[in-house]
Amino acid sequence: MFGIVLKVFMDVLRCEECTKGSATQLSSVPANSTGEYQVFRNVKDYGAKGDGFSDDTAAINRAISSGNRCAPGVCQSSTTTPAIIYFPSGTYRVSSPIIDYYFTQIIGNPNDLPVLKATSNFSAIAVVDGNPYLPGNADHPGGIPGWNATNVFYRQIRNLVIDMTNVPANSSVQCIHWPTSQATSLQNIVFQMSQARGNQHQGVFIEEGSGGFMSDLTFNGGQNAASFGNQQFTVRNFVINNANNAINMIWDWGWTFHSIKINNCSVGLNITNESPTSQTVGSATFIDSSISNTPIGVLTSHARNATFTNGSLVLENVQLENVRTAIQGIGNTTLLFGTANGGSRTIAAWAQGHSYEPTGPKSIAGPVPPFARPQALLDGSTKNFYTRSKPQYAEIPVSQFISARSGGAAGDGTTDDTQFLQDLFLRAASSGKIVFLDSGVYRITRTLYIPKESKIVGEAYPVILSSGPFFTEMSNPQPVVQVGKRAEKGCVELSDFVVGTQGAQAGAVGIEWNLVSENTPSGMWDVHVRIGGFAGSELQLADCPAMPESSTVNEKCIGAHTSMHVATGVRGLYMENVWLWTADHDLDDPVFKNITVYSGRGLNMQADREVWLVSTSVEHHTLYQYQLSNTRAVFLGQMQSETAYYQPSPSAPVPFTPDPKLNDPPACSASNGTGQCSGWGLRILDSQDIGIYGAGLYSFFNNYNNCKFATPIVVPVLFP
Repeated sequence: MFGIVLKVFMDVLRCEECTKGSATQLSSVPANSTGEYQVFRNVKDYGAKGDGFSDDTAAINRAISSGNRCAPGVCQSSTTTPAIIYFPSGTYRVSSPIIDYYFTQIIGNPNDLPVLKATSNFSAIAVVDGNPYLPGNADHPGGIPGWNATNVFYRQIRNLVIDMTNVPANSSVQCIHWPTSQATSLQNIVFQMSQARGNQHQGVFIEEGSGGFMSDLTFNGGQNAASFGNQQFTVRNFVINNANNAINMIWDWGWTFHSIKINNCSVGLNITNESPTSQTVGSATFIDSSISNTPIGVLTSHARNATFTNGSLVLENVQLENVRTAIQGIGNTTLLFGTANGGSRTIAAWAQGHSYEPTGPKSIAGPVPPFARPQALLDGSTKNFYTRSKPQYAEIPVSQFISARSGGAAGDGTTDDTQFLQDLFLRAASSGKIVFLDSGVYRITRTLYIPKESKIVGEAYPVILSSGPFFTEMSNPQPVVQVGKRAEKGCVELSDFVVGTQGAQAGAVGIEWNLVSENTPSGMWDVHVRIGGFAGSELQLADCPAMPESSTVNEKCIGAHTSMHVATGVRGLYMENVWLWTADHDLDDPVFKNITVYSGRGLNMQADREVWLVSTSVEHHTLYQYQLSNTRAVFLGQMQSETAYYQPSPSAPVPFTPDPKLNDPPACSASNGTGQCSGWGLRILDSQDIGIYGAGLYSFFNNYNNCKFATPIVVPVLFP
């Protein structure tokens, strides 16, 4: 059963060896000032019973909080205290909230989902509170979140049932309160709520943040199965039954809904928040989904011919069955009829908002031509885009896993682990084993090659960290992690780890992807590149403080050449919930002060064809965030970027030199006459069949001053 079983097994081995004085049961986390530290925590080791009768609240919260971890209202963020909170099968009664901490993964047994069952006297905001409110002040009388939601990263919850059916129907309670941001996810969770008319239960409640990703969630009942407010998010593979509003939107800039199945609700998607003149929902993109036995498919309050774009909506490939009104607008007007006499129909494509033409924006509300989807991007013979959930290896026996530490790697952030990891990856791939990358920091001093047929899964986001002179030459870039050699054919699965750099690494390419996957696409889930801003990176506040009064480049703070390069010839790559981040602030600073770290390029996509980018973010690179050149058949949605906070001082491309071989943008020639430029959010060169299903390309800062804002692209942008 996935790496969790392996971890339990290994902990038992370590405990047995403890009696011989040869090992420790605790995981060693580099840069943790408390010394040895427990990463993996089985809630039963902290007193939880899981018997359906005992109140397990205190025990579960002990498992989460022990070890001087990053608590809400006490610590803003930290990279030194990760934890996996493991729930064996059972029913765990809770009478007050389970408080999630920073850098935490809450994971249940995927073969027999454990149940968190709220007691009848439960009355707090949520069964699992991912960002609890603290006492407020004059400016915030209703309370202040324990963390700034836009800085809550690196957390997961998966493999649970959350049951609120014992909670009175008139109690306003959520299963999960989840105001979070990038590199976060909810997966494989069932939400059981009241199905009484007028009930006040909600499954997932989000009111702020900058996310984010969720998949494989099932909601039964509730006033709102999900109530969402966040800058941007991607949600995929929801099943929603017997709710009033299946999905209620509070606010957003862009939200992509993919593979949603709604049945027997009053309203499918409700984006009417506020009035037509003060619409707080920026946009919704709803694709490859179905709505059945629901009177109103989509409820909207967008005013036709409005000058603003709020309330933008795109539907594509949406199946209706027994839906009276497909889309209902202001004053109960029917914008699109549903199905007559309980029949069925498919919405090929429908949009409201602005279309952009050579003569300028045009207000639309009606059918539009659908994107001509390349067959190579579709799921078999269906019309739906291909998707694939993160593998959890639930049926794989423990004997098929190999631990990095048992293979000789130290993971202490100091030892050179290059050869240990390289030998391990080659041995595992050739023998069909899965690599379990234990929590830690694995320092490498030359390229780490991942061969075809590799499967690598991390524990609590371990870091593969480049270090030393091999990666310092800007004119001779070298991959930190290289997936396949050029033209190598096969399949790879990577999940739950981070690639980073240490100190000046001007020639480091975080991930270079060369593998050609012709049949089953290769996959990368919850794999992130992080340049600076974390313990051990030597690119923190003490090393690279922001200095807006100076445009002089500190060469010790040139942290990477490129975050990720998908090379020419690549086919068949599926990326889901991937964040390529050059740090704008120090994650281990008490008030996350700004830092200035330079990395040249974000995602350089030169693949031949067949690439899926599902919920990706690329931020704070010098030349560009996303670049697609000489490629075709690419799906993107939701995609998000931000320019570097320090720009335009110095102006792009400083401190890098554009390289024509990489199709880099030319040197800055700003049209405003100032000669000052920032990096591109997105460049598309000589490419075709590019489908962008929701994007937010942001430029918030001018030399750290929050005075510029680029309106996000919030509806599909299709390049035939």
